[in-house]
Amino acid sequence: MIALNDVSKTFNPGKANAINALGSVNLQIAEGEYVIIVGANGSGKSTLLNVISGSILPNEGSVIIDSNDVTKLPEHQRSKWIARIFQNPLLGTAADLSIIDNFRLAALRTQTKSLTIGKTTEFKNKVRDRIANLNMGLENKLEQPIGTLSGGQRQALTLLMSVMDNCKILLLDEPTAALDPRSATNILRIADDIIKQFKLTAVMVTHNLKDAVNYGSRIIQMDEGNILKDITGIEKSTLKQTDVFEWFG
Repeated sequence: MIALNDVSKTFNPGKANAINALGSVNLQIAEGEYVIIVGANGSGKSTLLNVISGSILPNEGSVIIDSNDVTKLPEHQRSKWIARIFQNPLLGTAADLSIIDNFRLAALRTQTKSLTIGKTTEFKNKVRDRIANLNMGLENKLEQPIGTLSGGQRQALTLLMSVMDNCKILLLDEPTAALDPRSATNILRIADDIIKQFKLTAVMVTHNLKDAVNYGSRIIQMDEGNILKDITGIEKSTLKQTDVFEWFG
């Protein structure tokens, strides 16, 4: 589903302040995998996610998504495959628009634009049913401006919106960093349910080692722009938080 072949990224190349963010990274992520990426600040986690999303283009190497070479495609041209959740809940929604209008925009993200999409009763019922599954009491507030909701509520709705247009890949960039512990726990549960229900390929960057252990089918540790550890299968499922903590010793 995702392949990075000898991908490197240097910011400010040839200058005194050059930063080698990624160094010839090779990474293959199979369809349906849920990969957790950990590492110290500056290890290359966010750069790796940005290279996959297309918000940053690599200096060298290739990026393949769903058998398509997207190395030179910008972010908006990769949106038919990828949805992204940021750590700031404000970035995933239009604050002044209603809940239902935000869902309409999400449904239009990769579809042929039409004035009728999202206006039907069927669409509203679909959105209402999905929101009801959150158990947040928002299903009867579809006309409420989304900017009046809490960060946790907005992040939960952003997760639902990410699958309104049949994306295949979900990128989670520290999605709970700005939330209180209770909301953070709820968001990760919702994300896990959505990934399983829609059979998504997912990549999550996190600093929370407990979450890194509890979620995902594979864990990668990055260090100085390279993959230091790559653990999957039974070894991942039996990994303990103390084990991961020792990686940073």
